[in-house]
Amino acid sequence: MTTQELVAQIHKKQSFLCIGLDTDLEKIPSYLLEDEDPIFAFNKAIIDATHELCVAYKPNIAFYEAYGVQGWSALRKTIAYLNENYPDIFTIADAKRGDIGNTSTRYAKAFFEDLNFDSITIAPYMGRDSVEPFLAFKDKHTILLALTSNQGAFDLQTKKIDGKELYKEVLLVSTTYEGAENLMYVVGATKAEYLTEIREIVPNSFLLVPGVGAQGGSLKEVCKYGMSENVGLLINSSRGIIYASDQENFAEAARAKAEELQQAMKMELERLN
Repeated sequence: MTTQELVAQIHKKQSFLCIGLDTDLEKIPSYLLEDEDPIFAFNKAIIDATHELCVAYKPNIAFYEAYGVQGWSALRKTIAYLNENYPDIFTIADAKRGDIGNTSTRYAKAFFEDLNFDSITIAPYMGRDSVEPFLAFKDKHTILLALTSNQGAFDLQTKKIDGKELYKEVLLVSTTYEGAENLMYVVGATKAEYLTEIREIVPNSFLLVPGVGAQGGSLKEVCKYGMSENVGLLINSSRGIIYASDQENFAEAARAKAEELQQAMKMELERLN
């Protein structure tokens, strides 16, 4: 999916909501555990109930790898279901990969070619030759971890080197990478006060913003400081939507929570226009 196609979907749906599919067998409704593939059954129900209200889904790969072959099979079925039934949805493999060049190429092939995700999250610590293999894939997007929402982000990401915070150096250097036009960045909603300076470095790039909802981030603050002329935001909510209920009405409850966010996003888009 191209950036232009993503922007078109945002305006069509009046939403820049990304739903995180962090599917945990200990949290899904217990009756689903009787299903042949409870992870996929849960994901399918969530997707069918919410696809009109969001523009992206983000499976957190760790939640699938934890269940071995069963989990990987559920992930494969989930992404295939999305691509076949809702091809206009932007898909994000939240895998946080990143390694030497030839290994990164293999990771890219796994997620972009075999599974056919639109994008993948990448840890930038190993630098240019660990990131550019992902950027070599046409109409695929690489989402660099820039400033994350966890407390440990302050351990390294905001430390100053020669007077400049490390996350700013990550942003600056990444703009020189070959294929940088296909870069996006993770910026936590709990770090909304940093967004003005981030936008000075990457004014037009899309930002994937976790932390709204369960982690306490403010949608209004993120939009105030982070929205660009082409919207430039994907706001992720995971637990706050998919675990809105642990009863048989879980899909309907998830839709209601997704609609709350979508309506708030519609108001922000109206302000932009």
